[in-house]
Order: sequence, then structure tokens, then C-alpha cells
Amino acid sequence: MNSVRSGKMGLESVGDLAINVILKKLGAEDIARVACTSKRFRSSASEDTVWINVCFHELALTQPQDHHGNPLPSFKECYQTWRQAFSMYPWSLVRRVKFCWDKIKTWSASNFPEARATLCKGATEADIHELENVLEVKLPLPTRILYRFHNGQEVAKADLEADTFGSSLGLIGGYSFYHHLVNVYLLPIRHMILGTQRNRRRWGYLRRSKYVLVAASSTYREKMFFLNCTNGQLYVGTRDIRSDGDMIPCVPHDLVHLHQELNCGDQQDAMLLWLEEHGRRLERGAIKLRDEVNGRSINLFPEEPPFCSTAVTNGVKVCASALVIPELIDLQHSVEKYLFAYSIRMSLEPQGCTVDGMTFNSCQLHWRHWIIRANDIVVSDVNGEAVIGQFPLLRPGAKEFVYQSCTPLPISSGSIEGSFTFIPGRLADPKGDPFLATVARLPLQLPDYIF
Repeated sequence: MNSVRSGKMGLESVGDLAINVILKKLGAEDIARVACTSKRFRSSASEDTVWINVCFHELALTQPQDHHGNPLPSFKECYQTWRQAFSMYPWSLVRRVKFCWDKIKTWSASNFPEARATLCKGATEADIHELENVLEVKLPLPTRILYRFHNGQEVAKADLEADTFGSSLGLIGGYSFYHHLVNVYLLPIRHMILGTQRNRRRWGYLRRSKYVLVAASSTYREKMFFLNCTNGQLYVGTRDIRSDGDMIPCVPHDLVHLHQELNCGDQQDAMLLWLEEHGRRLERGAIKLRDEVNGRSINLFPEEPPFCSTAVTNGVKVCASALVIPELIDLQHSVEKYLFAYSIRMSLEPQGCTVDGMTFNSCQLHWRHWIIRANDIVVSDVNGEAVIGQFPLLRPGAKEFVYQSCTPLPISSGSIEGSFTFIPGRLADPKGDPFLATVARLPLQLPDYIF
């Protein structure tokens, strides 16, 4: 009798193990269906080993926690909590938004923790309803879910009193040239409301067209991004945004498609597409952290083609990159409509510079030559000493010399190229004949995505 019992228990154990293996291969809905068939299956479907797999595959979670990061006692409760928190939204869209935020947070936690620390906890549905009621808009579903995860970036009290948003911790990043410094933050709902109301008082069409301010530069009024809640497109303002025509779309129009049905999971607005693309660029190093006057910041000058070029001539390496400066574009101007900034980084290769078969361990810049075109028409041919009044001395292993400048164009596309004249040794003590270092041709044009 005992052997019969032990054999039966052994079979039951094997059966439970088989059930567990099968359940681990199922999705949450199928697990729930299996659980309804018998007490035994219900018991197996309640085991946390089953829900570990579900939480990992659907939400990339390795610890049981809610969408605010608060710990939970089990993976099963974790999954239930997530589904309940976002029950009013398409689940596939919730997962997509989570992966978007995960990419940005993973990068920032490893590379820019001080900016990661500024991300606020998610907004509540009540917070979102307040914004919609006050501003008389209906946020697109993807943006609503984005804000349920993180309600913009935290703003220090001192910054509030100064009516600014810090200097360099914006998760969207920025750039500087001459005295122009921009760094863009994601705004919390409170400041979305205040900023939108302020700009509506200046430009009444923003109310009629259902625009809300979602991101702005550290100087608050310098660079502004507006989400059109009707068509889901994200726009950046130019120098004077007196009408819709004075704003530039930040995402390709054909990618933005909204659906009114709550169960439609392939809905995407420009805000989600914009942040997804930003996360991809951060992850692959297309944009990087750089030291600025007020500390480290995400520098938006591109680090890869087509808006970045690299040339090595006689041992001198010159990297050039360019981007459009939307907040200084003047679409009403007859000649200088578009403004592009460019960043130049120059350094000397480890072997030094080689001229006429001779190698030198230093060289100093003497002259620059720029050719700037609007389409194929030369609009500027510049020859002059130094760059921004400096004559950088390059040595192997030394920190690269970096400077930024800008150029206006009458149209939205053109190019810039040129060369630098270097003296082997030093200007005060030349060791050989002057030589040219090429600056490879670089396009100047509006990109598909504008940040």
C-alpha cells in the first residue's frame, strides 16, 4: 500500500512539474484560462515561478515592483498591480512606453546619474485630468502613459524662483556656441500648465489649435516644444511663433498616427516617437555627454554621419558636426531664415604630424578657410586667422580642442566644408612648412527628428 501511495505521489509530482513547465511557456491570458479548469491547475498557476517569466517577458522586470519602483511581495501580485494600474490603456502600448523609459533610464543611470535623479515619479490619472480640464485638451494616449511613468523632471526651488529649469541636467540635452546656451528639460504637469497658459496669452492660436508645452530649455522661454493634442505631432518653436507656420515638426509626419479606440495598440504620437529615437541615440553613442560651462550635459551635436564628418590629414584629426538651431530661425527674414551651428573638434594623432616625410610632435593652427553653400550656391567663402580668436597648439595625447560657431542660410539645406592651415612646431618656432588639414564636407539641413 505504501509503495502504491509513494508511486502515486511521485506521479503527481511529475505531473505538477510538467504543468509548471507548460505554464511557463504561456502568456498571462492563457495562464488565467488554464487556472479556471481545475483546482490543481489553479494552484499551479499561482506559483511565483510562473509569473517570474511573465513579468520578465512582458515587462522586462527582474524584481517584483510597481511602475513607481516600489517593491511588491510576489511576481504574481506585481503583474496584477501593473495590469490594474493601466487597465484603461492598451497593454501593448503600456509595454512600449515602459521599454522607451527603460532605455533612457538605463543609459542615464550608467552615464548621467545626476540627471536620472531629476526624473519625477509618475503622474496620477487625477493629475492628467486636471491638466486636460484646465487647458481644455485631451492628451493623446501615448503621452498620457508616458506621464503615468514619469511626471517630467524635478525642478529645484531656486530654479522655480528664478523662473528657470536649472542649467545642464535636461534629459533632452542641448548645445552652446558663443553666448547661446540651451539645455532642454521634460516639464512636469504643473509647469506644462503654467507654461502653456503663459504662451497662450502671447499667442492665442495655441489655445485654438490645442497645443501644450511639454519640454523647454533651461532658460524657459528660449527653446520650447509643443505637442498638438489634435494631430499628435510635436513642434518646436522658432524665433517668433505668431502662428502654426512659425513652428517646425520634430518627427516625420507619416510616422504619427492616432486612433480613438482605446483597444488599438499600434497608436503612436510624436512625443513617444521622439523619446524613443532619443533613447536610441543615447544608447548607441550618436550623442554624448560633454563638459560645459555649468557642468556635464547631453550634447546634441551629432557624433555619427550624416551630420558628423571626420578627416585625418598629415596626422591632424578634425571632427565636424552640425545641427539646426530652431529657436533662432526667423522664417520671416528674407536672407537669414535658418541658423545652423557647427562644432569642430581637432586633435593630433599619437604618431604626431607628418609633413614632407618629416614627423613633428606638435603643430599650431594659423589659418582657417570655410566654404558655406545654400544648396550648390556659395553664400560665404571665409579666409582668416585663428578660430574664435584662438591659435590652438595640438600635441599627441593632449585634450582635443573644441569650438562652436554658427552660420545663417536663406534656405533649409546647404553644406559647409573647408580646411585649417597648421604650422609644424609652434607659430613662434616653426619646424617646417605650413600644411592643410581638411574639414570634410558636412550637410546643413533640417533633420527628420529635431531635439
